[in-house]
Amino acid sequence: MKAVHFGAGNIGRGFVGLLLHEAGYEVVFADVNAELIDALAAADSYRVHLVGEDSETKTVTGFRAINSATEEDALVAEIASADVVTTAVGPRILRFVAPVIARGLAARADDAPRLAVMACENAIGASDLLAAELMDGLPDDDARERLAARAVFANTAVDRIVPAQAADAGIDVTVETFYEWVVDRSPFGGHAPEIPGAHFVDSLGPYIERKLFTVNTGHATVAYTGFLEGATTISEAIAIPAVREAAEAALRETSAALTAKHGLPEEELAAYRVKILGRFANPYLVDEVTRVGREPIRKLGRNDRFIGPASDYAEHVGGIPAALIAAVGAALRFDVPEDTQSVELLKLLDEAEPAAIVEEVMGVEPGEPLHDPLVETVASAQRERLDAAL
Repeated sequence: MKAVHFGAGNIGRGFVGLLLHEAGYEVVFADVNAELIDALAAADSYRVHLVGEDSETKTVTGFRAINSATEEDALVAEIASADVVTTAVGPRILRFVAPVIARGLAARADDAPRLAVMACENAIGASDLLAAELMDGLPDDDARERLAARAVFANTAVDRIVPAQAADAGIDVTVETFYEWVVDRSPFGGHAPEIPGAHFVDSLGPYIERKLFTVNTGHATVAYTGFLEGATTISEAIAIPAVREAAEAALRETSAALTAKHGLPEEELAAYRVKILGRFANPYLVDEVTRVGREPIRKLGRNDRFIGPASDYAEHVGGIPAALIAAVGAALRFDVPEDTQSVELLKLLDEAEPAAIVEEVMGVEPGEPLHDPLVETVASAQRERLDAAL
């Protein structure tokens, strides 16, 4: 069995690639990072250090590496004979990998089994997005129909904390022991790929939102509030009572929205929150708040970790989720010159009207319940910046 995995970074090697290797697949890593690909191509193995209460080290072997920028024809040939294609590149990069996947599908033998394609990204419906990008690049409906018959696109929910790595780590990776890889089994029609580390379910939506609006929301809340408190790492931040209280309050609101929207049991979500906050406190994971908080504009998007659950709360629970709004306020104060989105967001705060920021960055329109509270939150951040400049 063979799997082609796009994205040979820390998540690709330390999470998806590891589980595919353990499932018996030969893994072909594809990436545009020439230095990383050369290092993988020159190695016979790499190690994944799982850290936590039960730490252990696993060794990955039997992999290959292809530079997707300079060896596209070779990558097409690999996809043409693969059983599985996965990605861990970031949702915005999917449009760049879609064309080569389309070429690989076109090159598959007519009698080959349908290729299982799973985008393992921190986004809702990432595989659907990848499929749409792929189909949009084809010339006509006949081409779309031919390629659609050669692949199965299944959405996933993935969860494993992979911190920034030590400068001398090489291709080895350090990750937490906990992970979840949940896959929608319905597109496979009873013929899902054999991946023991993945959990196949009939209805993925609640799992995706449970993860995104608990893990990602909590992680970002700790990062932004911890940054304001002067913490350097996530474990340091969550040890600060005010930071932990902010995260707990935000996650109580996301859980309330998940229960009202999907019927997820309150007691199960309460236990899940405890587990997630415990993971953030893992002292073996040296994860900087500036890394977790990076790209605040993306994180403040309509369907992302703050506005998404806040909108669900307003619609399905009723009222304004004060803790989530407060977390948005903390994100607006994320001042990291090395982060281009932080710089861009602060520039918007200095130049744009509060309502314009709410509508353009957060996607919340006038008349929606969240609009006015968010406008006031943005205005407060602007007043603070103005006062500091005087």
